[in-house]
Amino acid sequence: MGALPWLFQFLLCFLQYQVAASSSSALASFASSAESAHPLCRRDQRSALLQFKHMFTISSSASSVCDRFYSGIPSFPKTLSWDENATDCCNWDGVTCDGLTGHVVGLDLSCSQLHGKIHPNSSLSQLSHLQRLNLAYNNFNGSRISYAFGGFASLTHCFNDALKAVGLSSIGPELVGKSWAFAQYKPFGPKPGTIPSEICHMSKLVSIDLSLGDNSRLRLEPLHFKILLKNMTRLQELGLSGVNISSGLPDSIGYLKSLKFLDLTSTGLSGKLPDSIGYLKSLNYLSVGDCKLRGSIPKSLGNLTQIRVLGLAENSFTGEVPPTLSNLKQLTALDLSANNFQGRIPVLAQLTNLKDLALEDNNFIGGFPLWVANLKPLVSLSMYRNQLAGPIPFNLSGLQNLQYFYLSSNSLSGVLPPSLFSLPSLLYLDLSSNKLTGQIPKFQHRLPFYSIDLSDNKLCGVVDLQVLNNLEELSVFNTNLSVVAGSNVNNTLPNLKGLYMSSCNIEVFPYFLRFSENLEELDLSQNNIHGQIPNWVGFIGKASLVNLNLSHNFLTSNFLTGIKQLPWEKLDTLDLRSNLLQGPLPIPPPLVRYFFISNNSLSGEIPSLICNASSLEILDLSHNKLSGAVPQCLGNFSSVLSVLNLRSNGFTGTLPLAFVKPNQLQSLDLSGNKFEGPLPRSLAYCTSLEVLNVGNNKINDTFPYWLETFTELQVLVIRSNRFHGPINTVTSKFSFPRLRIIDLSYNGFTGNLPRRYFEYFQAMKNSTMPNIQYMSDRAGYYHDSVIVTMKGNEIELVRILTIFTTIDLSSNNFSGEIPSAIGKLNALTLNFSHNSLTGHIPESLGDLTSLESLDISSNRLTGRIPSQLTSLTFLAVLNLSWNHLYGPIPNGRQFNTFENGSYAGNLGLCGFPLSKECEDNRTKVQPPVLQHEEDDSDFDGFTWKIVVT
Repeated sequence: MGALPWLFQFLLCFLQYQVAASSSSALASFASSAESAHPLCRRDQRSALLQFKHMFTISSSASSVCDRFYSGIPSFPKTLSWDENATDCCNWDGVTCDGLTGHVVGLDLSCSQLHGKIHPNSSLSQLSHLQRLNLAYNNFNGSRISYAFGGFASLTHCFNDALKAVGLSSIGPELVGKSWAFAQYKPFGPKPGTIPSEICHMSKLVSIDLSLGDNSRLRLEPLHFKILLKNMTRLQELGLSGVNISSGLPDSIGYLKSLKFLDLTSTGLSGKLPDSIGYLKSLNYLSVGDCKLRGSIPKSLGNLTQIRVLGLAENSFTGEVPPTLSNLKQLTALDLSANNFQGRIPVLAQLTNLKDLALEDNNFIGGFPLWVANLKPLVSLSMYRNQLAGPIPFNLSGLQNLQYFYLSSNSLSGVLPPSLFSLPSLLYLDLSSNKLTGQIPKFQHRLPFYSIDLSDNKLCGVVDLQVLNNLEELSVFNTNLSVVAGSNVNNTLPNLKGLYMSSCNIEVFPYFLRFSENLEELDLSQNNIHGQIPNWVGFIGKASLVNLNLSHNFLTSNFLTGIKQLPWEKLDTLDLRSNLLQGPLPIPPPLVRYFFISNNSLSGEIPSLICNASSLEILDLSHNKLSGAVPQCLGNFSSVLSVLNLRSNGFTGTLPLAFVKPNQLQSLDLSGNKFEGPLPRSLAYCTSLEVLNVGNNKINDTFPYWLETFTELQVLVIRSNRFHGPINTVTSKFSFPRLRIIDLSYNGFTGNLPRRYFEYFQAMKNSTMPNIQYMSDRAGYYHDSVIVTMKGNEIELVRILTIFTTIDLSSNNFSGEIPSAIGKLNALTLNFSHNSLTGHIPESLGDLTSLESLDISSNRLTGRIPSQLTSLTFLAVLNLSWNHLYGPIPNGRQFNTFENGSYAGNLGLCGFPLSKECEDNRTKVQPPVLQHEEDDSDFDGFTWKIVVT
């Protein structure tokens, strides 16, 4: 469902249609009275019309929206009747002339299949006596409103968009579906530009509609907006929807006493809604939705007693809704959704004509408003995503016309009222994500429902599908509800398109699905379905299935063994992860974008047929028993592929992936295999990479310094391979700017620690705490994960927080000192253990105020433990063992919690928690004499013999 409920959208469009229809009727009447005797049209105006005609071609697609959505206004090429040999243009389709003078006073070319540009010097400007102009529902690609339109001094009606589409701005058939379910379009034009100031001179205008479907395409300067409101005192209809105004609504709006229709949707209006809005007592339509208005609603809105439609959605209004809205007794549609309203919903019981009430996406508290149950005309009620609590009223039988009932994402409790399932018109019911309990009422008769969502509640009982023949969607996931279909399975749910039964304790496939030929989405994940997938599953929704989720069950075998490719031709998402599937890898259909089959027991090689699935964006084959070489074609997918996860399999050989340029690859995980050879240099083309994990393989290469310019790279793991050599090549002044996790452990790196990288890790230097969130959800289906050594243990981060930072350079052959630049970072874990580092522990480590784990054990560090480390109040793990440290151990704070193992092998240390006490005179504490015994066979590359003098 969009930002506004469907019925509300219909009412708004219908109201505007009535306005346009009445205008057209008046024109027709005028033309009829003058039909018997009127002079021929002026030659210059006939010529101007013909010139205008020749600027365009005829294309039915330019007005296809008229045929698709407005059956009362079919499109046809009106200008084809404009005969160049005819002397009287007044008889042409769409042209209206003055009965006395012959001047062209009306031009209606809406839905005329015109395709082309309106040029600034268009001959249209020669029709200086024009009073009514309607160019809606055509394709004027790239056109702009000319300053010459200001010359239409006699113009009283200018319809850019008579039925909430795009007129002068032109239209295209592509729906965007944001605010108007069937009446808003993404236009092909005009180009970004400004409405000329000359339009403000047309003071005779009674109706002007310059509405657009895209608020970035046309601008009305704030000053001109004020002048327009000041000059056009005769205005009855003003439509600027989608026009960029980006200013406050001036108090002068109150001067338009005759105004009946005002649409400022998506104009960028900011500031507060002025009290003067209450002076417009003739208004019957007001919409300022999708703007930047803030503050409270003025109480003066209660003065608009003639208003029928009031839309304030998608702003930043705050405070309580004023009770004066109860004065608006003519209201048929009220939309306050997507704001920050607080408090209780005011009593609006007097709005007895209300058909659509939208209050969703706010902070309303209290119980379900009982007065709603008495609004007999109500067709749509939407109050989801609030903080409503308590029960749903037991008696809702008065809502005989209710079709849409949306209460999800609140804290409603208690049982479901039986009256809810007896409403004769109810089509869409969404009570998901509440705290409802108890048995679902037994259905007594056939119900008209199209969609039922009871998911994420504590309901129990049985949903009887025999009485839901019209049902298209059923969602009962995360409940204790079961579903029965009766004996006549052949006729059960012929229109079913979506079934969502995740976490419902299902043990077998629902047999009633066998004949669901039109199924589009099926989710049976997180259940207890055992054994084989039945063969008949391959026939459900064969030509319609888009999403299939059977993950987290106990499925043991492929249901189409021997079939080269799965059958669903429109399948977009296939999720089979976390089962017990065996055998070869099933090949998804060519259109699949998301394929998840991780955590199974699949074996064998990746078939070359995988190359046919060229639409893949996410491919996750991790945690299986797949082996052999990886097909090179997987690299060819990188123009669309964003995630490739082959982790924890048995793949061998070199990495043959030849990534193309440019590509969209964001996450590459090849860890836990047996890959050999160097990293493919074509990875340099993957400049969008955020995660690169090739850990736990046999890759033999030097440090991939060519990754340092990747501005999106956040996770780099190359641990447990055969990387070697120094890391001293820094080619960019801003190396690894977003890197937060780097793990180079268990390799053969030598030389000094990469000091300059520590200076350039910008993402680890943030002094302010960012918003706590996880790394990007890939299309809402996939989360990046990584294994890190943290607090002495290997831990898998199933989802990676963006605040998590770690540096692990342990178990290499690094030498030299720990650079003091490390203290400028904001790392949570730091591991330099099992190297050959020398020198003192830098005092700057005390600046790592967020540090939780520090391991610099098994090195050659000397000197005292800096007292500055006691300032690390989050430090939970400290390992300084097997170095050459001496002197007293600092005490206080976290240091009082560490045990002996943190300091083992440092015979020169004394004080708590060690049994060796420090002498009172610290100058008598001497460092131990250290003798190095060469022994390259040791795991650490060295051993120490400690002699105390």
